[in-house]
Amino acid sequence: MTITQKELADRVRQARIACGMKQEDVAENLEVSRPTYTQIENGNRAISSLELTRLAYLFGRDLREFVADSSSNDDPLAVLFRAHPDVGESEGIADALRDCAALARELSNLEQLLGISRDAQAPPAYAHPAPTSRREAVQQGLRTAEDERRRLGLGDKPAPDICELLEVQGIRTGKAKLPEEISGLTLYDKTVGFFVVANENHHWLRRRFSYAHEYAHVLLDRQRCGSVSVVSARNDLLEVRANVLAAAFLMPESGVAEFIASLGKGKASRTYTSVFDEEGSVPVEGRTEPGSQDLQLYDVVQLAHNFSVSRQAALYRLKNLGFLKEPELERLKAEDLDKGNQVSTLLGFNEVSHEHARNEFRHRFVSLALEAYRRDKISRKKLLELGGMVDVGGEDLTALLQSLGLDTPEDREADVLLPGEGA
Repeated sequence: MTITQKELADRVRQARIACGMKQEDVAENLEVSRPTYTQIENGNRAISSLELTRLAYLFGRDLREFVADSSSNDDPLAVLFRAHPDVGESEGIADALRDCAALARELSNLEQLLGISRDAQAPPAYAHPAPTSRREAVQQGLRTAEDERRRLGLGDKPAPDICELLEVQGIRTGKAKLPEEISGLTLYDKTVGFFVVANENHHWLRRRFSYAHEYAHVLLDRQRCGSVSVVSARNDLLEVRANVLAAAFLMPESGVAEFIASLGKGKASRTYTSVFDEEGSVPVEGRTEPGSQDLQLYDVVQLAHNFSVSRQAALYRLKNLGFLKEPELERLKAEDLDKGNQVSTLLGFNEVSHEHARNEFRHRFVSLALEAYRRDKISRKKLLELGGMVDVGGEDLTALLQSLGLDTPEDREADVLLPGEGA
């Protein structure tokens, strides 16, 4: 059934309201006057395919939702904008979120076209109530991290690749160029499922922590349908809980203690025991050599490398577990800023810079797009469009197609979108 112009206009208006956008903002993005856009929403002016494509992007919707037999306002991006109105009002952040939502939809579409099932068992939802104090947030985060590690059979060992861990549980992962103040985000849609994104501009070790942080939101805050992790909100109780869970999941207390013990450290400066004989007990006091238990920067570097976390994350975890006091923490933080990279290199831990870290999401996304193109599921024009979404240039893709024998003059002459691909 084909919807009428008035029905389409109503859907556009409802989508705009759900995202909290004003008519003048949408008009500016469409490069039309506000009266012209008002005529669109009133159903008095037809919407071109290019305008509808742009509107779908602005509102974080799948283009097909506007022309389907039925529509829904339960859109994850609209939910995020309502929950974080300050985020929706910031043009740079809002556009970054729209890009993430578009990536999630396109990845889901590619998997559906190729018959790839996402029916894997999703992780459990932990039914902790929203914390009412910082102490409660910390306790819930620690308890959930322990439960989840136990469920996954990780024991005390370092966590595996977080992206792979999420993917096998049906949670899509990705990277996107987000503003500096956003470390990551979580989207949930009934058709797309969970989609967890980390900031591509951040170091790969920080992204690993961000993925674990967003995993906490999947486990504990599923009813929210999505969240944005912003630095300015780090003191919010839900963010505190997620940060605690991420740190404990990546660096379990018993695992950290065992590693510190392997360095010959972590013992108390004084120990007390009693030796019993038939007449009674004899108290015995032991002392460690002064300074022998002090953690040094090279110890922190080894710990961080062992658990694949940043040195700063390792330092704060040591502080929270009682291995460091505040003065020691500040001393080691200063030493790390001055000599951390040098010590890491001397110990043979050559860190991968975030510019050259593996981009698993882009590899998978482009590979699926190439397979869909090879099987005539998408057009060449759509393939180039998808490549552009993850910064793969058209010339590079064209050269790859030619080397694979998938690009012919006939293909280039038929460089049009297939039905259903949009404008």
